[in-house]
Amino acid sequence: RDLQIKDGQWTRAKGFDTFCPLGPAIETELDPLERLAIICRVNGEVRQAGFTVDMIFGVAEIIEFITAFTTLLPGDVVLTGTPPGVSKVESGDLMEVEIDGIGTLANRVVAP
Repeated sequence: RDLQIKDGQWTRAKGFDTFCPLGPAIETELDPLERLAIICRVNGEVRQAGFTVDMIFGVAEIIEFITAFTTLLPGDVVLTGTPPGVSKVESGDLMEVEIDGIGTLANRVVAP
């Protein structure tokens, strides 16, 4: 968050190489998308938890908006933001993101 605070804007702070780990596979057959639980843990402690139903804009609404001006192709990923509870992480922290029906992605934070 150092750059976010310095710049007053998030683009540069969230755009470095390695900053959006996905995979090893993307699940494409989830239904319903509106009721998925999302949990983020840092070093085993739940820092964020929420449901897609609680998003400001629903999944279908987001896809409808995006496809009004761009074509989504198989393999494209739509990122929607984050549940409340954002907090600072440090080099060495283990971050785990779990989504119902998909599984858990775990990555260790590494200083640039």
